[in-house]
Amino acid sequence: MAETKREIERKYDVGADAELPDLSGVAGVADVVDKGVVELDAVYHDTTDQVLLSDSITLRRRIGGDDEGWHLKLPVSPVQGVRDEIQAPLSDSVPPELSSLVRSRVRDAELVPVMRLLTARDLRHLVDGEGALLAELSVDRVRAERLTEDGGTAEWAEIEVELADGADPALLDRIEKKLKKLGVERSSSASKLAKAQAGTALTAARKQLAKGKLKPGKSKKGQKGERYTVIELKDSAVQPDPVTAADHVLAYIRTQRDALVALDPDVRRDLPDSVHQMRVATRRMRSAFRSYRKLLDRSVTDPIGDELKWLAGELGVDRDQEVLAERITSRVDTVPGTLLLGPVRARLQIWSVAGAADSRSRTVAALEGERYVQLLNSVDALLADPPLRKAATSSPGKALPKAVRKDYARLEARIEHALALEPGEERDVAMHSARKAAKRARYAGEAARPALGKPAKRFAKRMKAVQKVLGDHQDSVVARDTLRNLAVQAHAAGETAFTWGLLYGQEEARAARRENELPGVWHRASRPKLRAALSG
Repeated sequence: MAETKREIERKYDVGADAELPDLSGVAGVADVVDKGVVELDAVYHDTTDQVLLSDSITLRRRIGGDDEGWHLKLPVSPVQGVRDEIQAPLSDSVPPELSSLVRSRVRDAELVPVMRLLTARDLRHLVDGEGALLAELSVDRVRAERLTEDGGTAEWAEIEVELADGADPALLDRIEKKLKKLGVERSSSASKLAKAQAGTALTAARKQLAKGKLKPGKSKKGQKGERYTVIELKDSAVQPDPVTAADHVLAYIRTQRDALVALDPDVRRDLPDSVHQMRVATRRMRSAFRSYRKLLDRSVTDPIGDELKWLAGELGVDRDQEVLAERITSRVDTVPGTLLLGPVRARLQIWSVAGAADSRSRTVAALEGERYVQLLNSVDALLADPPLRKAATSSPGKALPKAVRKDYARLEARIEHALALEPGEERDVAMHSARKAAKRARYAGEAARPALGKPAKRFAKRMKAVQKVLGDHQDSVVARDTLRNLAVQAHAAGETAFTWGLLYGQEEARAARRENELPGVWHRASRPKLRAALSG
């Protein structure tokens, strides 16, 4: 069974003969306890092209220490040295619960051993006046060995400071201040594996050169006076600044792709708001395909859009259940005790738990399927070789406003249609249709913002306001349907349905208020100058 902990640590470069500094004078540290030297043997796994390392993710099998086993580290705030570490028991192969968390990066590629790190860790515990652990301080002497064909080794020493669970992060700042006074600087490497990759590159290049696999190139002088070949690695994540209209749209699509990939492990771990954010990324990408179809070939984007719609639907089961449960629960919490008749909370709890279990399993099943992997591969292929149309090379100031205004016109027609209808089911359907159009217009404005600046930002903000009113109205429609079903179930079980009817009436009143708000919100969003500003 995998366990998760939040890891907050900092690393510092030191010489090979470095000793542990005396940190007993750091504020809050009452004592430094010698824990001796621990021998660690870690084998890191990655794909052959090291997609995990490129995203600052490490996966290792480590023997030695108190937490030997498999460790997967996912970045939370790389600059601050914050990562989530998911641990699994020691086994010969990568545990399925860890391999699933990197599937959005790895896809169908094999995870293989790429680096072995042998570490002698001289460990100290920093404790407070009551003996409680504040942080672990160590000098790690590391030997790295590449396990790939090109080989390569490196050795170095570093100081590592890891904050204990529940300790004040400000302690790390105080320790760093003391280390700086001693001439010790923060490491530029995000992890030991990243440092090992850089350190072993030189010896690996020498081996390849000796075997005739590398042609001599430009050289530089090393620290000890030796000459070595410079190997330049192309970073595929670095993209040129957008120039054409299509450049801006593709940059927006790339951002959504990156969000999908990054949010995948969060959704699998059931982290708060992760399903919602992943669903939003799918909708934004699909909306970009539809709004900017004059720039990208629909024969390529439409099939991908269909798959994004499928994924959003699978995620929506989980998200919609979550939102609906929160909405109804909050309404129940406001009902006076004298009007809370029957086992209302118990029935609501049963409905909520059953629905959450079903939706959760469906979401995970979708992410485990091959269809999902093929979707990610299709998006990657589109970004690698964009299906550009003739208008793709148009200037952003011309093509993007035109697309945004077209989405606005669609929304305008749907709003006018909805407002012309009498309250009732037909109007509810029309307002839901307008909500979808408002969302699409908002996303079109967001995609155009880097090129069009503040006018696009203001446009998107107004569209979001319209979407919010329409969204709350639709949530009320869905909630009323659920409340009616719960009332029917309560009545069939011999319970009073009074409270469910009361909640139903409250939702009706809320929907009516949203319908009354819409004309005013739309008036502010439909001002001609808002659209005119898009073209400068």
